[in-house]
Amino acid sequence: MLVGIGSATMVQAEEYELLEPGKLQVATEGTYAPFSMRAPDGTLDGLEIRVMSEIAKRLDLEYVPVLIKWDSLLVGLQANQFDVISAAMDITEARQEQVTFADGWLESGGRVVIPLESDIKSAADIKGRTVGALVASNWSKIAEEKGASVKTYKAESDAMQDLVNGNIDAVITDSIAAAYAITDAKMPLKMTDDYVSHVQKGFAFKKGKPKLVAAVNEALAEMIADGTYAELTTELVGFSPAPKDPIKTIE
Repeated sequence: MLVGIGSATMVQAEEYELLEPGKLQVATEGTYAPFSMRAPDGTLDGLEIRVMSEIAKRLDLEYVPVLIKWDSLLVGLQANQFDVISAAMDITEARQEQVTFADGWLESGGRVVIPLESDIKSAADIKGRTVGALVASNWSKIAEEKGASVKTYKAESDAMQDLVNGNIDAVITDSIAAAYAITDAKMPLKMTDDYVSHVQKGFAFKKGKPKLVAAVNEALAEMIADGTYAELTTELVGFSPAPKDPIKTIE
């Protein structure tokens, strides 16, 4: 079990390469259920919030969420506005050149969301259709590659609502996020059976923070091993989405 450094905050800041002693400042959107969202009482909740809060606790750090829009995440990280991005970011080769990812913390994949009575049966059928996707995301690129006309959104919830309203033909998004949204809001939507991608999501750090990344990796591995991760995540999505073979950190 990891042991915190307690009151020695300056030593702690150096040990973990923190921007501010004793605090783990974490960028999140707050609008992408079930990863990051508002609970009925107004507090932040979600998969990434629960997992990262537990990591901070195990490092004896105060968890400090920083709400920021998706398209500003990487810019903010490089500008030292926070220590880490917890927002549900896919680990890709291109992003690995920009940032350092902790070991993959969640496994998922992209799927096509459609109305219940849609004639779209698989991802191949979105060619020539209007498909919604989060701005600056892999989903919009995938939709374009499959020949769809893409309408981008700053919030995933807006895309789903536009689909319900009949303004677009489909949405491509994370399968976990879609399943939660459809169930929680009782939307008249479903997903095609096939996946457009299989991905792992990672917590992103500015390059040059090996001690902080190593500490997060250790805490995450312990959480998964002792069952805490499954306990925190199953309540929201019905199962533990921990990767069976996590993508490892590349410095």
